[in-house]
Amino acid sequence: MQRVAGSSERDLKGVLADYAPDAVFFTRHGTLHGLDAIKPLFQELIVEFAKPGATFSMKQQFIAGDYACILWTAQTPDNVYELGTDTFVVRDGKIVAQSFVGKTVPR
Repeated sequence: MQRVAGSSERDLKGVLADYAPDAVFFTRHGTLHGLDAIKPLFQELIVEFAKPGATFSMKQQFIAGDYACILWTAQTPDNVYELGTDTFVVRDGKIVAQSFVGKTVPR
């Protein structure tokens, strides 16, 4: 994944634009409620995946109406994501709920 210098803030705005204001995000650390709570998670991920050598590989996608699930792997200079899975609920074009589970190993 390559980023243009100065694009991280635009990327963050673009990512957050996909979410409903009251979206819920389930993580192994707990539940995040709303964009203000979700924003720091994506800020960290954008910084991590903007580093040289970061890769992301989509393995599978499943979509059924308002529901979606993706399976993926990735590597960054900081971590190896041996397996990641995200599930989504989308209503009126916005993500209203997401969960993430994965096996991440620090490098």
